[in-house]
Amino acid sequence: MVDSVTIAWTRGEVSGRLTGDGPNGILLAHGAGVDQDHPFIILLRDGLADAGHTVMTFNYPYTERGSRSPDRAEKLIECHRGVAEFLRPQVESLFLAGRSMGGRIATLLVAEGDEAAGVVLYAYPLHPAGKPEKLRIDHFPDVTVPLLFFQGSRDALSRMPLFDEHIRPLPNAEVELLDGAGHSPKGGGWTHESTVERLVDRTSGWIGRISSGRSNRQKP
Repeated sequence: MVDSVTIAWTRGEVSGRLTGDGPNGILLAHGAGVDQDHPFIILLRDGLADAGHTVMTFNYPYTERGSRSPDRAEKLIECHRGVAEFLRPQVESLFLAGRSMGGRIATLLVAEGDEAAGVVLYAYPLHPAGKPEKLRIDHFPDVTVPLLFFQGSRDALSRMPLFDEHIRPLPNAEVELLDGAGHSPKGGGWTHESTVERLVDRTSGWIGRISSGRSNRQKP
């Protein structure tokens, strides 16, 4: 069952979808070109819920008003913070997750000190398309929670040599490489369904390890 909810934040209200029933909550943010009701986001939301998590999606202010042009980062962060504050009291541990831009905003949020058990990044946009010199990495030294990156080997918004240089060495990062995948959740031999299957399986395993106080970087 999916419940439609209305979330108040400092500048107004946005809509959300809440489903699942588990102690670990996942706040799943959409990417720049879609909203929370995009078929891929719905598949991922429901897959994570079926795996035993409480999952909530939401619209950023610009998608709530029907625009395709994202708001400034400060406004996106402010809204994201309000939605996290809505979900946090309802779960034992809160994990932030996001596709592309949504994942980036989640990392900016925790870099500013907001509480989260970890952040899952589905296709992190390391740089704008065609502008590999404009790296989005300056805030990562302030991100101390565990990070899980799902990265396509042919992602045009995250060239692999740059990803290997700047993201893989982060001491709190784990990486799941999607061989042949681009920035889209389909293509390169991947479909929405096969991508979601991989993301749900590996995300759930990682959350289980984090929740039990272990990670791949620690011996049992």
